[in-house]
Amino acid sequence: MRLLDQRALPERERTLVCRRVAQVVDAIRTLAVRGAPLIGVTAAYGVVLAAQEARTRAQFERLVGRIRASRPTAVNLAWAVDRMTSALGGAPDEAVALREARAIHREDADLCERIGETGARLVGRGAGIMTICNTGALATAGIGTAFAVFVKARAKRPTIYALETRPRLQGARLTLWELRKARLNGVLVCDSAAATLLRDGRIDLVITGADRIAANGDTANKIGTYALAVLARAHGVPFYVAAPYSTFDRRARTGSDIPIEERDPEEVLRPLGLSGRGIRTMNPAFDVTPARLVAGYITDRGLWRPPFPRTG
Repeated sequence: MRLLDQRALPERERTLVCRRVAQVVDAIRTLAVRGAPLIGVTAAYGVVLAAQEARTRAQFERLVGRIRASRPTAVNLAWAVDRMTSALGGAPDEAVALREARAIHREDADLCERIGETGARLVGRGAGIMTICNTGALATAGIGTAFAVFVKARAKRPTIYALETRPRLQGARLTLWELRKARLNGVLVCDSAAATLLRDGRIDLVITGADRIAANGDTANKIGTYALAVLARAHGVPFYVAAPYSTFDRRARTGSDIPIEERDPEEVLRPLGLSGRGIRTMNPAFDVTPARLVAGYITDRGLWRPPFPRTG
């Protein structure tokens, strides 16, 4: 499996080759590949590698379990692994696995197109749209989730205000790179400047992605999304979440049921040149935005609001 190593962007476009499950797990954990839908697609192909690698059914199950546990918050990962194992019936059949992984891949690309078409209807001519983290082709198998809306609304000439998204700077490193590739009008904004732009009337709507959406509409996304939703509400700007059906998790009744990944403090300290000795650090990768702050959910099946229709 060949992945574009997102750790090297935007300076270099480097290919990462994964031949074993351990390499796939490492790529997911270290954010060489990231974005909930793309993590799901990567996990599906990881199951294909598990079918190649395993000598017994028990070994196959252990390898698949490692893939499933590689990151906890994005539900698309578990969804894809469960779909793969259901198609395989638990047996390590490489041909069946590859066929199902390719189906998941194609489906995700198609979902992106439909998400974009749904969301583009919400965008006015010359609109200012604020977003956080990265939701484009680097996060999906297609043109993106929230980013798909920007692409499909291109003719309306929106301006995309991309928050830098600390501490890993996915907005600054990745979203701006994708905006340039797509020839969209993009502006990089410090995370702490979001309130000022909203107050000054530059932003007409906020659109973000999601890593997991609970049955009541509470949404887990990149840390800082909750603060952005609160600011949007305070300034009367609608806040939308763009995601495919596979990101909706009916087993999570509310946001309190969504596991939040705590990452290495070094991600926060290293860019500041700090050693970390004697510094207590918290580094949650995600936060939960309550459903009451969300104007609507831009999905591949239309604009949703709770209670959601059945997914699957």
